[in-house]
Amino acid sequence: MPAPSPLPSHPARRPWRILHSESSRGWGGQEHRVMAELRGFQERGHEVFLVAHPESQVLRRAQDFGMGVVPCLFDRKRLPLDALQLAFWLRRNRIDIVNTHSSRDGWLLGIAARLARTPLLIRSRHIDVEYPHPSISKHAFTTFADHVLTTSDRITSHFRRIFPIAAEDITTLPTGIDTDRFTLEGPRASLPVQPGTPVVGMVSVLRYWKGHDTFFRAIHLLRQKREAIQFVVVGGGDVPVYQQIAIRDGAGPAVSFLGHREDIPEVLRALDVLCIPSKAHEGVPQIGLQALACQTAVVGSDCGGIPEIIRDGETGRIFPAGDHEAFAARILETLEEKAETDRLRQAGRRMVEEHHSIDVMLNKLEALYRRCLPA
Repeated sequence: MPAPSPLPSHPARRPWRILHSESSRGWGGQEHRVMAELRGFQERGHEVFLVAHPESQVLRRAQDFGMGVVPCLFDRKRLPLDALQLAFWLRRNRIDIVNTHSSRDGWLLGIAARLARTPLLIRSRHIDVEYPHPSISKHAFTTFADHVLTTSDRITSHFRRIFPIAAEDITTLPTGIDTDRFTLEGPRASLPVQPGTPVVGMVSVLRYWKGHDTFFRAIHLLRQKREAIQFVVVGGGDVPVYQQIAIRDGAGPAVSFLGHREDIPEVLRALDVLCIPSKAHEGVPQIGLQALACQTAVVGSDCGGIPEIIRDGETGRIFPAGDHEAFAARILETLEEKAETDRLRQAGRRMVEEHHSIDVMLNKLEALYRRCLPA
């Protein structure tokens, strides 16, 4: 395991030293959450660190923000040695809080933090999956965690059914949104669409369970009913594969694939409707909250934690996951019932401001840390 980067200096009154770990090399909602917490507490004067794969995007971004980083390959064969080395590092650098996010780093940093007697060990869970061996998996969320954080009530309920976790030892806390950056006011992205025609899109990493096939089938129906709609897909992944799926499902050239974008607020302002047709694993999707903050209308499936924020008839519209006919009907409803859609958009913005801003998330995390840290 490579040596960690130098520690930043700290003031006389020692702030918390908070370390997150993430073994994923990609860049999606989970990695965004890791950076949101690290950046938030860095800006509040605490010292933050990250253990991540040396080739991961999240490690490069942490370096760009001047955070302490510890590159780690997360090689299972090296787990005993890496755990000992990390335990020594945690102890030597007086880390107060360790927060793990994925399976490999959860086990590795969980063992290391226990060996180092780190005061507070948190395990975050971002997606809802099944656990074929709960008698083993439970240790990742009990033995190697003092507290569990989830992104949706659905995940929390699932955990409490299958693992021996008390109500006071698990907290639901969706990712907070920067309501100054994600807002209705501001520039719009330049998209390959004709002006004056409604634009409907997805903004998501290209993964099978995100429901792109449902979106493409809905596009096929919408083109038969109303031609004057344009469609875009934003997100990194294997674009040629998804272009072929679009052709297979009847969307064909009607949908433009824009790849990974960093200008998400601008993209959301350029959309008339954001679609979230996930079919599995979904917690509370950050893109849903970001769209609500930008007052972009949202149509989402009833999968996972989506209905917790896209509340049908309150902040958006919901359809049964996988039902492309119902999906198409709700998109049309969103475009055609403009007064009702405006009401939902405004209510969505208010909900994000009151309950899901980045400051609300950080304040709740601070309160959790103070409650769980030893006196």
